[in-house]
Amino acid sequence: MITVNGRTYALAHQPTVVVCVDGCEPDYIAQSVAHGHVPWLKEVLATGTTLVADCVIPSFTNPNNLSIVTGAPPSVHGICGNYLFDVASGEEVMMNDPKWLRAPTILAELANAGQFVAVITAKDKLRKLLGHRLKGICFSAEKADEASEDENGIDGVVERVGMPVPSVYSAELSEFVFAAGVELMSHERRPDVMYLSTTDYVQHKHAPGTDGADAFYRMMDGYLGKLDAMGCTIVLTADHGMNAKTKMDSAPDVVYLQDLLDQWIGASVARVILPITDPYVVHHGALGSFATVYLPNGSDSAAVAERIRALRGIESVRTRAEAAAFFELPADRIGDLIVVAERSTVIGTSVARHDLSGLDAPLRSHGGVSEQRVPLIVNRKLRDIDASRRWRNFDAFDLALNHVP
Repeated sequence: MITVNGRTYALAHQPTVVVCVDGCEPDYIAQSVAHGHVPWLKEVLATGTTLVADCVIPSFTNPNNLSIVTGAPPSVHGICGNYLFDVASGEEVMMNDPKWLRAPTILAELANAGQFVAVITAKDKLRKLLGHRLKGICFSAEKADEASEDENGIDGVVERVGMPVPSVYSAELSEFVFAAGVELMSHERRPDVMYLSTTDYVQHKHAPGTDGADAFYRMMDGYLGKLDAMGCTIVLTADHGMNAKTKMDSAPDVVYLQDLLDQWIGASVARVILPITDPYVVHHGALGSFATVYLPNGSDSAAVAERIRALRGIESVRTRAEAAAFFELPADRIGDLIVVAERSTVIGTSVARHDLSGLDAPLRSHGGVSEQRVPLIVNRKLRDIDASRRWRNFDAFDLALNHVP
């Protein structure tokens, strides 16, 4: 047994794979089942354990992947976005560096207990966080050709997988993750525990039930079926869901909050931070449904909050203390106000700061409470669980290690 962040986990007694399918709104699975594209998943839904869980808010990649691998919310592990305003330095920075991580991961502790652990992520932005202090294998599909024994615990990945390194903006980047997972599991010395994390490029571009989405889930189903046939326990969840963020004319439905605050209280006096921001913005233009606002000293924050709350498309505005408690966030890493948009709306900074020229399909994005529901599926009938309780995506390792017969 190991104890990590106040939760106890048994060591894996059979090969165990936890899969985070980036952007997997539950309807993607329902539609792919209805269209007959996912025979393995259809069987698992009937014979395994099927739950719907809540991800953490903001419903972005970094906070949720780190919640899954720590078994805890951002208030514990500290990763509250892909991007933040570092008050100490006065700079806006990416949260890719492990220095931002405040808690150990289940993965590292399992490895310390003697288990063989492997982590494969699509984008390299997550690799150092997921692999923090991990004595095992950890590499990204994005930079698989650069993997080395010293840095990643493995080399020759591209040759072993038999696929070229895909474009970061492609379904093949996620396929490489699954193909690499199957490759690692096919050897005599296979991982005791493996964590696979994909990219949501497809989900940003294709709605549930469309040809592009069905093709992705058909591909995924094939690889998961292979892992199942190898005797793996598989837990499938997601970091967040995905929704259309458009007006009826299909144009992006955006509240440009920095522009509004500049009009209300003065140019560049307040600062709007969009935690969705990362190096891969072509498919979403750095537009999501969650923002944090830093106000100057002496501001009437209640009055500003009320004006924002009155805007069309805004679902809620909370103070730092309220948001930290309600969303389980680290209070020292969020602004004076937390703003969440409604299902079809995203929040931007200024019109001039968002390049939407890369959008070749109506905008789909995430970040709000409207993208909180995610699947939590296990290919085993679990014991001793209460299906009616509130499940979280960060219960994945608890289910995999503590409840599988």
